[in-house]
Amino acid sequence: MPVWLQAGMWGLVAGGALVLGALLAWFVRVPRSVVATVMAFGAGVLISALAFDLVAEAESTGGLTPTLIGFLGGAATYVAANVALAARGARHRKRSQDQQPSEQEQSGSGTAIAIGALLDGVPESTVLGLTLLTGQGIGISVLVAVFISNLPEGLSSAAGMKRAGRGSAYVFGVWGGIAVTSGVAGALGVLLLTGAAPALIAVITAVAAGAILAMVADTMIPEAFEQTHLYAGLVATVGFALAFAVGRLG
Repeated sequence: MPVWLQAGMWGLVAGGALVLGALLAWFVRVPRSVVATVMAFGAGVLISALAFDLVAEAESTGGLTPTLIGFLGGAATYVAANVALAARGARHRKRSQDQQPSEQEQSGSGTAIAIGALLDGVPESTVLGLTLLTGQGIGISVLVAVFISNLPEGLSSAAGMKRAGRGSAYVFGVWGGIAVTSGVAGALGVLLLTGAAPALIAVITAVAAGAILAMVADTMIPEAFEQTHLYAGLVATVGFALAFAVGRLG
């Protein structure tokens, strides 16, 4: 199987966790504390993957300065886009309660939330596909991190969409579309960067990593902390430790 097709497949698998989470939220009443706990765990897993599998690898390949520039640039770009979307009603797109505005309360918020969800998912899928360019197969720890974090993201956000009065066509259209886009993003990343200089791949990886870390801080940790409170740090630490162990033992 061509590498780009593998990247697309794994991106689709990771994005599919969002759809699975949305299905759970739509048909099963999952306690908010459970969602928040898994969200905290997923945040820790993602942070571990960023630190040891993405940023460290980018630095060893492309050097410290390009990595830091890419990392900070990715975070700044994400935050700028997130600020613009927040002003249009997407600020609480990962929240499971009544924080999301309905379309009647803020016109255009449904589109902004969908674009925001896409903004959250594409960097993860792109960087997941790029792990295949090492020639050592998919980065298992990165795949596990993205999948585990996507499940509560989809669950929490879909629960909030449902409470805001959005229909099933909208909810599953958003998450199904993002799952497909995740696959496309993974495939395109490989297609466009196969044969590229290692330093360029390292910088792009760092850009995606910076965007992912900003996403974790802006959209995952607030929902996790609101319900788990002082336990959020411990749960996130457990997630970090597990992902670190997977990366070292895998």
